[in-house]
Amino acid sequence: MAPTTKARSIATDGAANRLRFLALTHGRPLWELAQRLGPVRRHLNASLIDHAVREMPPRPEPLSTMADYTSWSSLTDRTFGGRHMPPVAGAGHGRPTPERAAGLFARGDTMIPCPRSTVLFAYFAQWFTDGFLRGDTNVPRDPRRSTSNHHIDLNQLYGLDAAATAALRTFEGGLLKSRLVNGAEFPPRLCENGEIKPEFSALSVIRFAELTVAQRDTLFATGSDRGNIQVGFTMLTVLFLREHNRVARLLARHHPGWDDERLFQTARNVLIVLLIKLVVEEYINHITPYHFRFTLDPRLSAMLARAPWHRENWASVEFNLVYRWHSLIPSTLSVGGRELPMTDTMIGGALIPGPGLGRLFEEASRQRAGRIGLFNTDPVLREVDVASIAESRALRLAAYNDYREHCRFPRVRRFDQVSGDPKVIEALRGLYRGVDDLDLYVGLFAEEPGAPDAILPPLLTKIIAIDAFSQALTNPLLSPRVFTAATFSPTGMQIIATTRTLSEVLQRNVPEDPRPRFVSMAWTEAR
Repeated sequence: MAPTTKARSIATDGAANRLRFLALTHGRPLWELAQRLGPVRRHLNASLIDHAVREMPPRPEPLSTMADYTSWSSLTDRTFGGRHMPPVAGAGHGRPTPERAAGLFARGDTMIPCPRSTVLFAYFAQWFTDGFLRGDTNVPRDPRRSTSNHHIDLNQLYGLDAAATAALRTFEGGLLKSRLVNGAEFPPRLCENGEIKPEFSALSVIRFAELTVAQRDTLFATGSDRGNIQVGFTMLTVLFLREHNRVARLLARHHPGWDDERLFQTARNVLIVLLIKLVVEEYINHITPYHFRFTLDPRLSAMLARAPWHRENWASVEFNLVYRWHSLIPSTLSVGGRELPMTDTMIGGALIPGPGLGRLFEEASRQRAGRIGLFNTDPVLREVDVASIAESRALRLAAYNDYREHCRFPRVRRFDQVSGDPKVIEALRGLYRGVDDLDLYVGLFAEEPGAPDAILPPLLTKIIAIDAFSQALTNPLLSPRVFTAATFSPTGMQIIATTRTLSEVLQRNVPEDPRPRFVSMAWTEAR
């Protein structure tokens, strides 16, 4: 059973933070009225986003993970991670080993359920963030390094570079390579007899050498080296492949004079902005417990263009760390009418064609996700938590309390101000010398949510909001002179304007099983 969440106090969150939260989560009729008035809604939308991002000093950051001091290289070489706070000395002093600290995350016999999220939310969170939160892929890993393009650019579908993109294209009609199974499109096979096909030599797969020949021959050719890592990740890539090719075919019908290159690039532009819209209007609105619903208004970028945070993207190591939401994933997953252990859904592309994409999305939408927090991660993922804590120490990240102060929260003085759950309090006291020694990674997930139905605790919410909005809304495709029909075509602009949910994308891309499907990131008892 989930622990009882007590109301957080102004002393814990600070008066400004607490009053803002209460204002946004109360008075539903007033918020609904404001959103029906176009000019008021647009002003509130821009103001609330701008205020959320300003809760932390804006980019460019003085330091990256390159060095402890600022240099031209550290300000421009984005193969290193950004960092919100300077490194600190003695990052492991007064703290348990990463192995012992990771024990705080292990799930017992029963998963603690999330109050509002489905497994589809968990799938989408991993798939979306893996597009720009990318660590070093070398062995051994260098935690300072990043292989990210630092943009929401749908590289899960298109690849990280031009060579990968070219390997995935047909160079006819703007289409991506695909094959038909039961009348529906899927990515082509990456391998034959356990070897990557020559046409896909520009693509890679993480831990490829550890896979058997049989596993390799089930892999799909995708833009991401993690594209086959788990069935949920692969499902979303397949869906966006189908949507790209659907949009490219529509564009070809409306613009018969366009060549392959223009059709491909325009469809790609449409898909990237479509993803950003889904992130803002469905994903972020699901995360926040607010009555106000954020929108991707075409005029939003013009309203925010002069904001001090409207700078070139650079994903931070902290943003990478706060997105380790492994406790969302149940220990068993509903896939094609079967309850499978999580490990059986890894390298799971072969699980998709049989039941079909629509059924799998509906099953993920009808299964409840786990609550984000301590004592709720499947033990199979223990080593990920160990590595996360070890890497945060190697990067000498400041402690949890220091990041609270950096994000304009009061510093906590006792462990019972982090959480009111006796189990959490006792465990933290048993491992840490004092609350000022609490690792950021542990503190983020130990902290109590701001309300019983909140998905995330306050500090995690604030860091996510700051980085998510400032990463998404600075995309060059959203700039006022670019976000036009000249870039996307009138057809593309119409697709973007009329699509608001992932469900809509799915319903138009399941020819193998076109019946209506329930698709949602939000869970309720009635479902």
